[in-house]
Amino acid sequence: MAKYIFVTGGVVSGLGKGITAASLGKLLRLRGYKVSVQKIDPYLNVDPATMSPYEHGEVFITDDGAATDLDIGHYERFLDINCSYKSDITSGQIYTSVLDKERSGGYGGLTVQIVPHVTNEIKDFMRAIGEGQDIVIIEIGGTVGDMEQAVYIEAIRQFRRELGANNSVSVHVTLIPYIASSGEIKTKPTQNSVKDLQRQGVFADVLVCRTTADVDLAQEHRDKIAMFCGLDNQEDVIHNRDCRTIYEVPLMFAKQNFDTIVLKKLGLKLNQCDLSSWSAMVDKLCDDSLPEATIAIVGKYAEVADAYISVTEALKHAGIVNDVRVNVKLVQAENIERDGAAAWLQGVHGVIVPGGFGSRGLEGKIATVKYVRENQIPFLGMGFGMQAAVIDFARHVCGIKDANTTEVDAKVKNPVIHSHDNTKRAGLYDCALQNGTMTAKLYGKKTTQERHHHFYEFNNAYRNQIEQAGLVVSGVNQQADLVEIVELPNHPYFIACQFQPEFISRPQHPHPLFQGFVAAVAKLLPTQSEFEL
Repeated sequence: MAKYIFVTGGVVSGLGKGITAASLGKLLRLRGYKVSVQKIDPYLNVDPATMSPYEHGEVFITDDGAATDLDIGHYERFLDINCSYKSDITSGQIYTSVLDKERSGGYGGLTVQIVPHVTNEIKDFMRAIGEGQDIVIIEIGGTVGDMEQAVYIEAIRQFRRELGANNSVSVHVTLIPYIASSGEIKTKPTQNSVKDLQRQGVFADVLVCRTTADVDLAQEHRDKIAMFCGLDNQEDVIHNRDCRTIYEVPLMFAKQNFDTIVLKKLGLKLNQCDLSSWSAMVDKLCDDSLPEATIAIVGKYAEVADAYISVTEALKHAGIVNDVRVNVKLVQAENIERDGAAAWLQGVHGVIVPGGFGSRGLEGKIATVKYVRENQIPFLGMGFGMQAAVIDFARHVCGIKDANTTEVDAKVKNPVIHSHDNTKRAGLYDCALQNGTMTAKLYGKKTTQERHHHFYEFNNAYRNQIEQAGLVVSGVNQQADLVEIVELPNHPYFIACQFQPEFISRPQHPHPLFQGFVAAVAKLLPTQSEFEL
């Protein structure tokens, strides 16, 4: 039977419950335990697929095609695991499941209530992700005291009782504010948050106290927090201060024996934990002496950094192995439509056009592709970014002036991008790589599997014309004869793919397309002698 760790948050939102869960999971994985992680969001949407990135950032896609919260991406990157639809649960899913059962007579005519029927459903979802695992970490979205979160706290209370002693741990993440004018650390908000949790029947076993980088949580503060919050001892108070990078958080937690404390409370063995490789990766990522490359991400949600968080992280991963510090510049595609690409991309070392839906910003993305193609700037297009690359090539190289996608113009005369059998592709699909291409060399193998999330495809009716003009099809899904990757020879780096490679990049295993992209950027960076001149 799996043991469970429940991560809740208090005082304010945005304290990093997801990074806390991912970091603890990393340490437990390094100790040899099979760990799965689950995010539960209290909102009524069934999943984030139709939600604007302005609301919750990017939609992260899993192998099985589930549209999930961005925290699932953190889980995968930290723990180096592949999550599934079981990893992200919303109130919309819970209530849909309950009401479907009620409509089909699944409750035998009983009055359907929050307790026990909804809480039982929540517990069933929690149990399902524990199958075959040693430890399950469950993060509850929102803040203790929120009305919509109360049913989940009640489910945790019931579930912990059913699990029995030494089979679960409650981790509560709170804020410790610092009053600069008086130079004081204030623990009262944490005390009140813990009391809110206790009033609902859940008693925290460990507190993760969030502060800014320059605040020191002294012994006296830990003792006070432990006493007023009913903890066993002051070691159960974990200080979570700002770090140089999120990937440093597991190292900070390890120094405070966070994983050791949790394993002891769960009655599990303290297997050896080797952090040397992870520590070396973090040091490389934070090495200020490395040359810096500025890479522009041109998209329609550039005002929200979290909208492209997996892309940003994948660039960092590739920077580590290429000895380059990546500086990301987010550029609004509509600004390029208005001002031209040169006004916004002058001086950048590489450009990425990521995925997206809808017509807004499309012409700016196409103008971006044209600019990098003509000016020999390394380029990586993904999803809608590949479609923009195909449209640019069709219009400005093949001479198909009105080439477009049926996503924005259903009646376009030359639909080089169109709907294929009115189907959506989501999740893993096979991709066969063309021998001798740059893409095949980057992967170093004949086939791969990549995650998709899109409705529209390269129109094969235009394939011969486009290939004869010089755009190489270097990857194909052979089962459906769909173009997956295109590349442009005689260019420092011009590759565009229909899938989303950022979703399977890892800090210690960067995706080949990102690794090759940053490698191409690094070759074009000025040398130290050129700087001196």
